[in-house]
Amino acid sequence: MDIQRLIAFVVFSFSALLLWDAWQKHNAPKAPPAAVATTATPGAAPTPSTSLAPAVPSAGAPSPASTPSAPAGAALAGGGESILVKTDMFDVELNTAGGDIRRVKLHKVFSALDRTKPLTLLEPDPKQFFVTQSGLLGEGLPNHKTIYTAEMKEFSLAQGQDNLEVRLVAKDAAGMEVTKKFSFKRGSYEIDVGYEVKNTGDKAASPFAYFQFLRDGNQPSQEAAQTSSFAGVATFTGPALYTEESKFVKVDFKDIEKGKQTHPKKAKDGWIGMVQHYFVSAWLPKGGSEREYFTNKVGENLFTVGVVVPVGAIAPGATAAVTVPLYIGPQETDKLAKIAPGLELVVDYGWLYILASPLFWVLKTIHGFVGNWGWAIILLTILIKGVFYPLNHKAGRSMAQMKVLGPKMEKLKQLYGDDRQKLNQAMMELYRTEKINPLGGCLPIVVQIPVFIALYWVLLASIELRHAPWLGWIQDLSAPDPFYILPVIYAISMFVQTKLNPQPADPVQARVMLAMPIVFSVFFLFFPSGLVLYWVVQNLLSIAQQWHINKTLAAEAAAKAKGKR
Repeated sequence: MDIQRLIAFVVFSFSALLLWDAWQKHNAPKAPPAAVATTATPGAAPTPSTSLAPAVPSAGAPSPASTPSAPAGAALAGGGESILVKTDMFDVELNTAGGDIRRVKLHKVFSALDRTKPLTLLEPDPKQFFVTQSGLLGEGLPNHKTIYTAEMKEFSLAQGQDNLEVRLVAKDAAGMEVTKKFSFKRGSYEIDVGYEVKNTGDKAASPFAYFQFLRDGNQPSQEAAQTSSFAGVATFTGPALYTEESKFVKVDFKDIEKGKQTHPKKAKDGWIGMVQHYFVSAWLPKGGSEREYFTNKVGENLFTVGVVVPVGAIAPGATAAVTVPLYIGPQETDKLAKIAPGLELVVDYGWLYILASPLFWVLKTIHGFVGNWGWAIILLTILIKGVFYPLNHKAGRSMAQMKVLGPKMEKLKQLYGDDRQKLNQAMMELYRTEKINPLGGCLPIVVQIPVFIALYWVLLASIELRHAPWLGWIQDLSAPDPFYILPVIYAISMFVQTKLNPQPADPVQARVMLAMPIVFSVFFLFFPSGLVLYWVVQNLLSIAQQWHINKTLAAEAAAKAKGKR
């Protein structure tokens, strides 16, 4: 296999893989939205699903051994009143029915479709159903269907106030006085959700608390994710959890549906959450306490994901408390790493995380100096090009030497005609005579492919690029170029690069190489402009380097020919 054929195969296979994955995502059938109602649908508690505690009462009350087709409307108890909590980070809508968090509107993150509209990340929308629920386990204890009372219907974090607490009191708690608490902090996406339980009976009790998300299996809305669904490889949406023993584990909705989820069930550390492009919502129990993680299908295209923790033994007349922090917000790597161990792993860098993570660190460091993510991408591209300069230089010289041999190879083709065996033997002899490695231009490219893929994931997954401007017409590096200027520049640069490289002897291969600029440019029409910017700069640098190498070799050949005279 000659160098042209191998290069075409490597590059075209990589692009075809990305195209196929994107096409699959674009044409995948949409999951039917859950039909949400607001009337109460009681459900009996199932048989225990855990050795740690009684089973969590969920929508339709399923147990792991059964998968009932309860309507999503069963998830929300009727008759509740909304309670609005306003902080500097978000507006949170609670409900007295269950004390659920039913809506979260982020103040500092905006819709991908309208940059003036704050993004609503959680809400009981039939098309994008996502709420939090929590409660206590035990007969007569309040769960997410219990009606609570609140002192007010609206709370606000006042100027100069760092903390805000909202208390809901449960009615008819069967020998217990139960208060559900929400604690909000200035400048934080964390909410401490907890219970104070006073035993007013004459017997000791050891209740458990559960904290869960209720969500459909649909992909995130276009307001939250990319503006185009045909923008490359699909990012992960679904449950994820982390423990020190198992590390980071993703759980596919399809596996939950089939009862094949294999995540850890019990641990003394870790967290569990819902992950989507750019955002994460996670329950973060404090370390050292026993907890049990669960994922269940509770209705048609409806799932619960959560954790059960012990409240502790409560003697008659005594009081106990349990609190589990809840994070609802963007996947900002630095902040996530400080909140909980392993939480930064929710940023989906794909299977090359070990390369992508340091690449993002370098990109972020450059941004710290230049203050613009577009220029940071350009400088990172130059830096990567510099690191790989020796390999690229070697590959470029090999390609240039192959181009110089073009006339001799054409003569061999005319000499041997269709006799491929003799032609290949003659070409290999020519390579030996001229001291050229036919794979010298390809192997350095193959070595760099993992780095290119890792950088692709960095630019695709980093929320820092969401709504980040570069200059002029590029006001959002996470969105496609609105005027297609970068894809056109890319097409021109790739065409020039193709002309600088040796042309394949095979007419079919030659046509493929000429068609690639068009194919890639069409593909890049739907890519985030930050990714296209990287490839444009990469191509321009490659053109400059190859032109210099070609010119140098031409001068060396001329000097060599002059010396023989």
